[in-house]
Amino acid sequence: MIDRRYLNNRRAFLKGISGAGALSFLGGTGILSAIGNSSAHAAEVSGYKALVCLFMHGGQDCNDTVLPYDQASYDSYAQLRSGLLANYAARLGGSNRTRDRLLQLNPTNAADFGARQFALPDDLSPLKTLFDTGNAAILGNVGPLIQPMTRTEYQNEAIARPKQLYSHNDQQSTWMSNAPEGEILGWGGKFADTVVASGANQEDMFTAITLDGNTVFLSGDEVQQYALNTNGPQQVNGLKNRGSALLGTGRRSELARRLLEDHYRNLAQTNTNLFQRDISAINDRAFTLNETYSTALENAPELQTEFPNNSISRQLRSVANTINIRSALGVGRQVFFVGMGGFDTHDNQAINLPNLQSVYANAIAAFYQATAEMGAENEVTLFTASDFGRALRENGNGTDHGWGGHQFIVGGAVNGNRIYGDIPPYSIDHDQDAGNGRWIPQTSVEQYAATLGRWFGLTDGELASALPNLANFGQSDLGFMAGPAV
Repeated sequence: MIDRRYLNNRRAFLKGISGAGALSFLGGTGILSAIGNSSAHAAEVSGYKALVCLFMHGGQDCNDTVLPYDQASYDSYAQLRSGLLANYAARLGGSNRTRDRLLQLNPTNAADFGARQFALPDDLSPLKTLFDTGNAAILGNVGPLIQPMTRTEYQNEAIARPKQLYSHNDQQSTWMSNAPEGEILGWGGKFADTVVASGANQEDMFTAITLDGNTVFLSGDEVQQYALNTNGPQQVNGLKNRGSALLGTGRRSELARRLLEDHYRNLAQTNTNLFQRDISAINDRAFTLNETYSTALENAPELQTEFPNNSISRQLRSVANTINIRSALGVGRQVFFVGMGGFDTHDNQAINLPNLQSVYANAIAAFYQATAEMGAENEVTLFTASDFGRALRENGNGTDHGWGGHQFIVGGAVNGNRIYGDIPPYSIDHDQDAGNGRWIPQTSVEQYAATLGRWFGLTDGELASALPNLANFGQSDLGFMAGPAV
């Protein structure tokens, strides 16, 4: 008789190795799934929809992304950031943060902000174009919250605040999973669990896909993340090249490759040990999944959209290629994660941040064009996230860690050309300031996530389960996706 504790430990072990990437010692074959989902389901999963999270590691400076344009706000900003603006002025070609070089935004809800006006730097001109055409929106001052918080409540520690504020690792985790580092389930993974339980996909392993390594964002109770690199599925070292030194050349090379693959799959083994049998099954499934993906990719028409040659563009191109084979993969819902670093701009912000902004803006524009080429622009929504915003008060050469920040949402289903949430005044010591221009978020990450999740097909009950603090906020749909706000 098998001890129940053994079975429980076995299940936990399998979930752990599948989430971490089975056969990683062989060079990687993708991240594998665990045991099937038997949860109750009700999500609406007709048609196809995809969410794509672009995470900016390090904390993008929101105040150097959405800038003031009305004269009074700009003058206040320039006074607080005189050193940083001087660094911009010293750049070759001069500063693109002077008011006359900013790209003024003309949102349809401009009246919500009275006399205040906003702009983007010209580094973000591709996003400005998407914003103007109604295919992009801005969500202002969003960040981790447990419940709405005023400045007085923050200063007096009157209500619970997110743990480990201003810490990179903890705030990245809190953005992705509503808890600091150590949490094992992310809201992207919970969304994936729900749609798979509703029968959205024939193969659940193609539901949650990462191009940025194993991430808590895509970790669910049942669905596990599938890892791609920018050339497709991860491959086992030694099996990539049929003419490698390990395998030789010609017909013997193919025979050696097949024998080596059979060995990795454990097809000739008869294991009495449950763990050994499970690992063999996982290995075998990894090869099968990679073959399915590779065959679908080889048989699909090649996308004609040109992407820039940089890491985030290559990641988004791989996402686009995966969406292009959605029918062959048998999927109706997918969640993707891509990431880029470099946003921790304590120093040299005037040099580093504009380059980063230009890179991701052009990558996003190419990705949107690719979805339009596929006729899927209304079915794919890309949204940005970052550890935190940065303090409005400069440190001379850069900026320090903040809290709330501004994010972009891009896609044909976006109610674009609007600024949602709020943009705090470009001054300090007001009601949204936790100190030194660290913005207290007026919109929670969970409200942000719920708006995306509702468009994705989740019900109110499923959203409440995936986002445990959502009930603390009065508005669960911010209105930036197609459909009325709730």
